[in-house]
Amino acid sequence: MTILTDLRERTRTWHRLSYRFAQVLAGITVVCVLLMVIDQRTLQGAPIWAKPFKFAISGALYMFTWSWLTSLLPRFRRTANWLTSLLVVIFAAEYVLMVFQATRVRASHFNNATPLDSRIFQIMGVMIAALWLINFLLTIAVMFTRLPDRATTWAARIGAVLGMIGISLATLMSSPTAEQQAAFEATGTSAMVGAHTVGLPDGGPGLPILGWSTIGGDLRIPHFLGLHGLQALPLLALALGVLAARYPRLRDDVLRLRLVLIAGVGYAGLIALLTWQALRGQSIVNPDGQTLTAFVLLVAAVAFSGLIAIGRPSKDRELEDSLR
Repeated sequence: MTILTDLRERTRTWHRLSYRFAQVLAGITVVCVLLMVIDQRTLQGAPIWAKPFKFAISGALYMFTWSWLTSLLPRFRRTANWLTSLLVVIFAAEYVLMVFQATRVRASHFNNATPLDSRIFQIMGVMIAALWLINFLLTIAVMFTRLPDRATTWAARIGAVLGMIGISLATLMSSPTAEQQAAFEATGTSAMVGAHTVGLPDGGPGLPILGWSTIGGDLRIPHFLGLHGLQALPLLALALGVLAARYPRLRDDVLRLRLVLIAGVGYAGLIALLTWQALRGQSIVNPDGQTLTAFVLLVAAVAFSGLIAIGRPSKDRELEDSLR
């Protein structure tokens, strides 16, 4: 059996529309890379096709995961299928608007410069609200997911909740900055309403491709990390299952569950830490002593908890000890 045939067999029961759309978005990422090479235009210091590239990658992972999660639901399957299809339609429409603005070399988010720009962002705002609601409903449905492997079950549940946290953090970017508010009060309008950079205007030096500010706080970082908790926790459960074939200790499903729960708490802590850092106007590449201390304590707590979980005897070992 080839890898492609095996993949088709494994995904046969997945939600088809979101799975196909994930494949389309994966192809679009290649197109965006070519466009970044050919089209050298920039917007706020970044290549105009960098944002469509990032959203295509993120969207492909997002749709691929929901295609899988929807197929696992023992209840509300029909409703979840309908909601996931609606998710595809809305995301696709938002992506088209984003690409349209990129071709015009105009910002797609927070843009209030012209009536057309303002109307586009208002429409996108409604779409984002709809995506949030659909994600909320699907997350509730995932809470009813039950798989033979408890680690994977809880990885899916925690990942869905982390994804909701990540989506919700986007609301922190929608409020006008102090400068934008001052412009409103002085002139009754502002070219931009909202920002992802804290302490500085959007744009300026940033990490390659990602664009995350290297001189100020950037709310896109915890938003991105939270959103992709939807993939990170299930992938951890999958990795633990694969490693169980080599390490007998990991064959204990209770241990794998404990490790997933510890990772979920640690992941949530990291999201909170990065949000706190960004809101203080601090760059991800230039943390202060408080941020570094909090990070070290978080890593130590997760590592210590993991070691305790691994060191605790399994049910089989407890039974053997009780019989001695």
